[in-house]
Amino acid sequence: MSTISPIEGMLQQLRGLAQAAGGGSPADTTALQSGGFAGELQRSLKRINAVQEHAYGLAEAFDMGKPGVSLNDVMIEMQKANISFQTGVQVRNRLVTAYQDIMNMTV
Repeated sequence: MSTISPIEGMLQQLRGLAQAAGGGSPADTTALQSGGFAGELQRSLKRINAVQEHAYGLAEAFDMGKPGVSLNDVMIEMQKANISFQTGVQVRNRLVTAYQDIMNMTV
């Protein structure tokens, strides 16, 4: 029974993180933003979003013909946004795989 106890503790932590990410109380959200893995993951998603918003804003400015916005800059920023998004997707895939591996562990 001693090996089950740490696994149950880990599952409770994962459930707590999932509940907090799904709209927990403000105190839980503040705890997530302060640090740890969940906080870093949240900050990374915000950075990905910021890169995408910047790229789309630059593309829109180019479409409108604003001076000083070149096609080269737009294409580079769009590629940066694409790469950051694909990296985020791969991190998500690895997290899901790790979670499934933990859930499929036998004692």
